[in-house]
Amino acid sequence: MANEKRSGRKIVPEVERSALKVIGGVEGGHEGLPGSAMRTDGNTVSKRKLSTCEYVDGVRSGDRVQLARAITLVESNAPHHFAQAQEVVKELLPYSGTSVRIGVSGVPGAGKSTLIEALGTHLTAQGHRVAVTAVDPSSTVTRGSIMGDKTRMERLAADPCAFIRPSPSSGTLGGVTRKTRETIILFEAAGYDVILVETVGVGQSEITVRSMVDFFLLMLVSGAGDELQGIKKGVVEIADAILVNKADGENKAAALRARSEYAQALHYLQPATRGWTTPALTASSTTGEGIPELWALIQDFQQITTRSGVFGQRRREQARDWIHALIGDYLIAHFRSHPQVKQQLAELEKAVMDGKLPATTAAMKLLECYGAT
Repeated sequence: MANEKRSGRKIVPEVERSALKVIGGVEGGHEGLPGSAMRTDGNTVSKRKLSTCEYVDGVRSGDRVQLARAITLVESNAPHHFAQAQEVVKELLPYSGTSVRIGVSGVPGAGKSTLIEALGTHLTAQGHRVAVTAVDPSSTVTRGSIMGDKTRMERLAADPCAFIRPSPSSGTLGGVTRKTRETIILFEAAGYDVILVETVGVGQSEITVRSMVDFFLLMLVSGAGDELQGIKKGVVEIADAILVNKADGENKAAALRARSEYAQALHYLQPATRGWTTPALTASSTTGEGIPELWALIQDFQQITTRSGVFGQRRREQARDWIHALIGDYLIAHFRSHPQVKQQLAELEKAVMDGKLPATTAAMKLLECYGAT
């Protein structure tokens, strides 16, 4: 079957997959959803479909298996999972909102995952419960996560007070899955009081994560050179703190110089959060130096912004913006699935690529097919 690919337990012809150009819903048997699952002995077992109450009670009790199944449910694109997922989220919503949500981004090689592990283990040692959603780029072949954050955070993954959920971005703009917000709600309802959201660091993902977290940490490294200025400019303006990582050994002096340079540059930028001055600091994920200071800084941020009302106002605005983001997602999906649009799309795309038709004209023709004009 050289011309076919496996998708879970279902074999889909290659020509059919390429014609669809969309990512299908999660099939039964995947990560706890109902369906057949393969056991280690090679036999299959049937997984019972859980009721909404069972999902809610499982998450609220802190059952890690049930939490994983609930997250899989809300991540599923399958229409028959969507209704129940929304019921689960609605029931758990009153138990959410009790954590501090921290976004972690940075240039490639900055050591985001190692810093998250160092910070996470520091927090669990203090009695906190830490949840990490690490949004990976999706494999173009399997649509699964390719960065393997659980394998890169071995100590934290083994910690009973921590929960790590690598989620493929599945082609979502900016590399951030549109289900991340629902996952955060489930984490909070399960009793996790510190939520860490790691981005893939590809530009637009930082803006998306900024819209769902309280505190946004930008990680940089010393000696990166001017080639990274294009990445830094827009992202620095939305950061609540800049951290120069890998400040240890022979690199420590260079890291301290970089921190000083960033601290000076920040004086000329408007802070990302009203009433807060964006600082620059150093840390070492290897030695742990600077990790307690980072957490103390985040606590100061939470206290200051809570007293001023900025913390709560940001949460309310994020909830409002969430509505508009979902409307955009669903409108685009509905547009692409419209029969007349699907019929005309390939022809109009070819005309634009061949230089026979302006892109604007092609777009208007498709909107006319959809009935939006």
